[in-house]
Amino acid sequence: MIQRAFILSTGDELTTGKVVDTNANYLADKLNEIGLDLVGVITVGDISERLEWAWKTAMELADVVISTGGIGPTADDLTTETVARLTGKKLWFDDATADKMRRLFASGGRKMPENNLKQALFPETAVIIPNALGTAPGFRMEVPQKNHIAHLVVLPGVPREMKPMMEQIVIPWLVDSRGHDKIHVSQTFQTYGISESGLDEAVAGLIKPEEARVSFRASFPQISLRISVEGSPDEAQARLDELSQRVRERISEFVYGEGDVTMEEVVGRLLTERHLTLAIAESCTGGLIGHRITNVAGASNYLLADLVAYSNQSKIKLLAVSEETLKNHGAVSEQCVLEMAAGARKVCGADIGLATSGIAGPGGGTPEKPVGTVCIALAADGFATARTYKMWGTRDWIKTLASQVALDWIRRYLLGLPMGAGLFRR
Repeated sequence: MIQRAFILSTGDELTTGKVVDTNANYLADKLNEIGLDLVGVITVGDISERLEWAWKTAMELADVVISTGGIGPTADDLTTETVARLTGKKLWFDDATADKMRRLFASGGRKMPENNLKQALFPETAVIIPNALGTAPGFRMEVPQKNHIAHLVVLPGVPREMKPMMEQIVIPWLVDSRGHDKIHVSQTFQTYGISESGLDEAVAGLIKPEEARVSFRASFPQISLRISVEGSPDEAQARLDELSQRVRERISEFVYGEGDVTMEEVVGRLLTERHLTLAIAESCTGGLIGHRITNVAGASNYLLADLVAYSNQSKIKLLAVSEETLKNHGAVSEQCVLEMAAGARKVCGADIGLATSGIAGPGGGTPEKPVGTVCIALAADGFATARTYKMWGTRDWIKTLASQVALDWIRRYLLGLPMGAGLFRR
């Protein structure tokens, strides 16, 4: 019976900080989805004794150990031989794997280096996990421990190869190996405008521990709240639906979407549903709002233009901001962004105009307008409003926060919600 899991991420590129370990985050999320208890995560470099320590620790603590990395063709790929040595198994050569590698290289008109054959070696008793997108198959095997059986799952470190193997082969096997027929269902609420501590306080006592697990994830600039329910197939989903409705009633003003959805995806959906178009004029955000919007497929259906008018002269020439406004109020002012939003809307013939201008720092602030001062405006037919915010953090942080507030303005306008004056409720 598999209940406890451990994740091993291997590779010098991870321990030196040259590559961010996204695999561990992905695996943790997938294991949580099927109701396994994640005991821990270890990131370890390509050094034999450290790899042995990591594997021994993980096998002692968990029913299943999932590792990524270290099964490539080079001399520093040590995972397979380390597992074989620790488990006392000889390595055997799989001809079918070698033949597939040769065909893969031949299809690209290349000769396969002999060191690739290293990837066709597996510990005795191992079950091969096919890799449809690369040359390195994975494998799984059972290893007896003092009080339990440890199941070892070895996968490649390349995310585009590892994820399909995990989702198509490993997860179904894990679900069948849990020893019960309970299902694990969850609902995620994406929130903005409330801090993590404030969100925790807002839902405190709403769901009892025996009803479901409530977890929070802070991923600037939004906070996710997840409800996870485990139970029999005929009652788990019904219980999740009832608990989700409790959460909606309590924090609806802060929820901008449900599921794995971004603010820009929500804005794009709303613009599409209402058949409305958008033009953006950005100064301090430097095109970040447009970048986020165009990360969503189909953005060309509603985004007409993103004008980065960084200098005062460009604001005058491109957006018809008056010199008098800039002289009397400055570029970082509500008067200026109102004219920028109206100008972008007029120049592009858009239904909605959005504008930002501010001081992202680290220099450029004054006592009257310190670093973090950001003005945002939205203009539409018969509607125009602007507001000044006092933001905080590094330059990148301020730009990201400003882009999130601006996108939330579009969402709120389209839903007929008030434009809140504050950034966060504590």
